Amino acid sequence: MLAHLLLITSSLPVYKPWPELHSSPDSSALHSDRHKGWYLSLMAPNTKGPTFAWLDPSRLYCNSQALADCVKDLLSPFHSDTIDLVAGIDAMGFILGASVANTLGKGFLAVRKAGHLCVATQNQSYTDYTGREKTMEVRLDVLKPGVRVLLVDQWIETGGTMKAAIQLVERLGATVVGVAAVAIENTEGGKWIKENYRFSHCIPEELQSQIDRKHLDSFKSFNS
Repeated sequence: MLAHLLLITSSLPVYKPWPELHSSPDSSALHSDRHKGWYLSLMAPNTKGPTFAWLDPSRLYCNSQALADCVKDLLSPFHSDTIDLVAGIDAMGFILGASVANTLGKGFLAVRKAGHLCVATQNQSYTDYTGREKTMEVRLDVLKPGVRVLLVDQWIETGGTMKAAIQLVERLGATVVGVAAVAIENTEGGKWIKENYRFSHCIPEELQSQIDRKHLDSFKSFNS
């Protein structure tokens, strides 16, 4: 019986973890110098044309070390701050915001596109980075005076979406501790956020100009 069982188990396929994504064949080299923003080269360039965003930052989330280091970099300026809640903006801010909340051991609040929540909400209209008029909403039973909130989104381009989220949080009496995103472009709206709120992002100073002109030098050697 035992010999028969061993024969069966030995014939089963062996599980192999899905390999980590990297932008070069040598993943050990990729992780050897983990300075701030080392993982930005994992972001994928737009291959579909002008109706899409100029890059896809979410590719870095597929690499566990990259995601962990991204969250670490975002939280670095807030180590001495009291944060009661992390709020992430629909939709890509959900991924990064939930990761930040989990790292902090705090709860996560979803700032939704309007029309999806089945409970009482507060709405805020805004213009997104494409110039389209939209509305976001948040539930009424979480944000209260005294609650200190860290707002997280994947990317801040024109700043309109994040500004609307800030207005929602503050209208309900809560306090915005700060704003965190992979990148904050130096647009009028991006500068407004930097001038009026504490903020964090993952872009080293020497790469900010590439972010602002919407093209990374790493795209030249990008391997999908």
